[in-house]
Amino acid sequence: MDKQTNSGKERLITGFVLLGIALAIVLLNKDLITWFALGVITFFAFSEMINMLKIESNDLYVYGTFTWIIAFFYARPEILIFVVLIIMLGYMAYKNSVNYKKIFPVLYPLAPMIFIWTLVSYFGMWTLVWLIFIVGITDTAAYYVGKNIGSTPFSAASPKKTWEGFYGGVAAGTIIGTLIGFFSTTFLVAFVVSFLVSAASIFGDLFESYIKRGVGIKDSGNILPGHGGMLDRVDGYLFGAVMMVILLNVFIVSDANSAKNISDNFQNNTSLQIDIEK
Repeated sequence: MDKQTNSGKERLITGFVLLGIALAIVLLNKDLITWFALGVITFFAFSEMINMLKIESNDLYVYGTFTWIIAFFYARPEILIFVVLIIMLGYMAYKNSVNYKKIFPVLYPLAPMIFIWTLVSYFGMWTLVWLIFIVGITDTAAYYVGKNIGSTPFSAASPKKTWEGFYGGVAAGTIIGTLIGFFSTTFLVAFVVSFLVSAASIFGDLFESYIKRGVGIKDSGNILPGHGGMLDRVDGYLFGAVMMVILLNVFIVSDANSAKNISDNFQNNTSLQIDIEK
């Protein structure tokens, strides 16, 4: 019982620390700071995946570092992942030794983390806040709904997950996400984006669970007391971010100016509401 209590305290303290760091990054809203913070997350998640797959070669860190540095200067960072894969596959073919296992950490988690950086660099900080709320609320609601009323197994990849938790998580994530997204776009776009990102985040969580069960481990690492590894914390965001970037490209980028103004629209709408209330 004491062990469970200590674990709960560690989880709570770590959660508040992470929340404080995230809040500081959002309020500062500086590209270099955000890029660096996301880079730290990427490094640990990337390392955890390499360790889980027992890849001993260090050249993956070179590819990962190169990609992340270039992403800061490139207008559409998500495209870089294809360049890196071409370089990797070309070099391995040249060496007559193609190791497909080494491609996996580039596809997951490096590529989705590049998509998260794309949200900030191309669409604005507010889209990252939107993503955090959708995935966070989805994960929390799915856990509590599943724990309290869940009875129908969702997937063999994660036996503790239930369909009740899935529906509860997606419903909560969609509702809160729509309310937040409505500050910067239309209700329909906010609803569709929130719904699909919420659903994608659950499958992101499921995918990491599948990987861990495949390699026979409980947590991807131990860097976050009470939470496990970095991948254990960002798994839902990885699938969610890819889905959000794709959807925002579909709904938003048709207007070239609106993509960069999502964050400004939110700030303007918020300021207008404050003025009205005064």
